[in-house]
Amino acid sequence: MPKRVVVVGGGIAGASTAFALARRGAGVTVVDDGRVGSATAASAGIVAPWVSGAGGAFYELYAAGAAFYPRVLELLAGAGIARTGYRRTGALMVSADPVLLSEVHQRVMARTRSAGPVAGEVRRLDGAQVRALFPPLAPELEGVFVSGGARVDGRTFCAGLLAGAVHHGAQAVTGRARLVPRPRGVPVVEVDGRTLEADDVVVAPGAWVNEILGPLGVRLAVAPQRGQITQLRLVGVDTSGWPSVHPLSHHYLVAFDDSRVAVGATRETGSGFDPRVTAAGQRQVLDDALHVAPGLAEATVLETRVGLRPLADREQPIIGPLPGTGVHVVTGFGAAGLTMGPFVGDAIARTILDGSPPAELASFTPTPGDVVAPP
Repeated sequence: MPKRVVVVGGGIAGASTAFALARRGAGVTVVDDGRVGSATAASAGIVAPWVSGAGGAFYELYAAGAAFYPRVLELLAGAGIARTGYRRTGALMVSADPVLLSEVHQRVMARTRSAGPVAGEVRRLDGAQVRALFPPLAPELEGVFVSGGARVDGRTFCAGLLAGAVHHGAQAVTGRARLVPRPRGVPVVEVDGRTLEADDVVVAPGAWVNEILGPLGVRLAVAPQRGQITQLRLVGVDTSGWPSVHPLSHHYLVAFDDSRVAVGATRETGSGFDPRVTAAGQRQVLDDALHVAPGLAEATVLETRVGLRPLADREQPIIGPLPGTGVHVVTGFGAAGLTMGPFVGDAIARTILDGSPPAELASFTPTPGDVVAPP
C-alpha cells in the first residue's frame, strides 16, 4: 500500500514536496489556507546562486537548487505542465567600481566552473553592453554577466507544481490545518473538522511553522521577515529577455515577460506577521531601484507585494525529521526558497520513501539549538 503523506503548506516548499512524493507513487494530500503574506507569491524569483555572497553549506544547497531546475521542468512537462513562469535570461551584477567588479568576476568564474553547464558563461561588460541588456540602467555602471541566471514567477511555478502533484494523484485541500498529537507516532491532521490520517506529515507552511507545530509543544527559532517588492510596468517595452540585475547590495531588479519589472526588496527582520505595504518600505524600494536604473522613473507602479519570509535564527534552513514529533519540517529559507525549494522537496520525498535523508541535507537537520520550546 502506498505511503500516505499529508503536506501542510502549499508554497514552494510544500508544493515541491507534494509533487516529488506524488510522482513517486505516495498518497499525498496538500493542505493550504491561502494566507495573505505568502513569501512564494511575493518573491521576485531570482535563480542565480553563483552571484550571491553566500558560502559554505548554504551556498552548496543554493547551487544544488539551481542545478535541479532543468530536471524539475522536465518532470513537470511529463505531467503536462507547460506554463511554469521560468526563463533563463541571465544575471547581471553591476557597479561603478571596476576594481570591485573585477573581484566579483573572479569569484563568479570560480563558482561557475564547478557548477557546470547550468551556470552558463561569465562575461565582463562595459557600460554600453550592460545598457544593451537592461536599458534603464545608470550610465556609470559596468557589469559581470552570467548567462545561466534565471528567474521564475513564484505564483505560476507553484501552481504548476501543485497541478503536477494532482496529475499524479495528489489531493489539494483548502483550509487551516491543525496537528493533533498522539501518544506515539505521527500526529493526526485536522482540517476544518475533517481528519486526515497519515504515515508521515510534512510541515512546510513558511513563516507560520510555529503555529502549526504549537499543538505538539514545539517552537522553532524561526520568525517572519517582511519583504516588500514593487511591480512596475514599462508600457510597450518588451522586457522578456532582460536579465535580473544585482547591484552588489541587498536589492535587485527582475524583468518578466509582460513588460513588468519587479524591484525590491526590503528585509524587515522583526516585522511580525504584518503584511502591510508601508510608506518607509515603499520609499526604500523605489529609491534603491531608481538609483540603479533611473530609466524606470516613468514606469507605471502596478502594485507592491509583501511576503513574510521564514527566517531562522541560525540563518540556515531547517529541513528534516523533528525529533519527538513524528513530523518532517521544511522552513527557514529566508529569501532563497524559490531557488532551493524544488531540490529540497525532492530530497524530503526521498527521505520519507527511502528511509534515509540524502547527504545534501545533513547540515540542515533540526538540532536542539533550533528548538525554542522542546516537546
